[in-house]
Amino acid sequence: MNRKIYADYHLHSEFSADCKTKLDELIASAKDKELNSICLTDHNDLDFPDVPDHIRFDLDTDNYIRTLTDMRNSLLPDFDLRIGVEQGVMPSTCEKLNSFSKEHPGIDFIICSSHVVKEEDPYYPQTFKYPDGSPKDPKQIYISYFEDILYNVQHFHDYNVYGHLDYVFRYGPDHITRDSFEKDLYSDMKDLIYEILKTIIYDGKGIEINTGSLYRGMDYAHPHPLILKMYKELGGEILTFGSDAHDLIHIGHELDDAGSFAAHTGFKYWCTFKEMSPEYHNL
Repeated sequence: MNRKIYADYHLHSEFSADCKTKLDELIASAKDKELNSICLTDHNDLDFPDVPDHIRFDLDTDNYIRTLTDMRNSLLPDFDLRIGVEQGVMPSTCEKLNSFSKEHPGIDFIICSSHVVKEEDPYYPQTFKYPDGSPKDPKQIYISYFEDILYNVQHFHDYNVYGHLDYVFRYGPDHITRDSFEKDLYSDMKDLIYEILKTIIYDGKGIEINTGSLYRGMDYAHPHPLILKMYKELGGEILTFGSDAHDLIHIGHELDDAGSFAAHTGFKYWCTFKEMSPEYHNL
């Protein structure tokens, strides 16, 4: 197999609180799938709100960098392991995280992600309900989510790409599809999304295409094709690809198909990162 997208830039290992995948097994699986490079992007969600299973996403960053650096040195030159972080950002943590890469030299790549909306994680159904159990309007939750992202991109700058930009749609009770977003939601959100993307581009950042939605039952890779198209039309060029795998099965999941779709959308290049700087590759 001759891969078009040969580097998975969104992967989790046992350093993430929601993952048990051993690092050596992850790398072996990536090699078996003919990836030339991966970037580990384990979770660091500062001040993550209390959730029903009380999970915390505080990365042991120094140990993480030290372990991955040793592993990388043992793999070169046959396999290129890059060191990344998926930084879970909220309006309340932007300022605290703005010097993360300077405080932790050795980081190659940072994904900025929004995993919460108004201090609640949409992964949990309670986010979409009032305390008495009655349903909230999902559309208002989605709008609030994008409002938080707009604040984040205006105030947080220590990142390279914004991850799974419409992550909140994974878990909405109305089961957003490619068609339903275009029909029922886009007109109410396009101005907000426009401001988000314009800010990302002006700040010299990019976005990712995240195929994790495809094996979670959605019919498109994040972000929605209309969002990806808008990013391209606004002049966006920095684009990474990641499976968001938390297990061995989904490493590299449909990255080549995602690359073909990006090329069809008009993108000429995709990116990897080293020492927080982009490296461009032809699509």
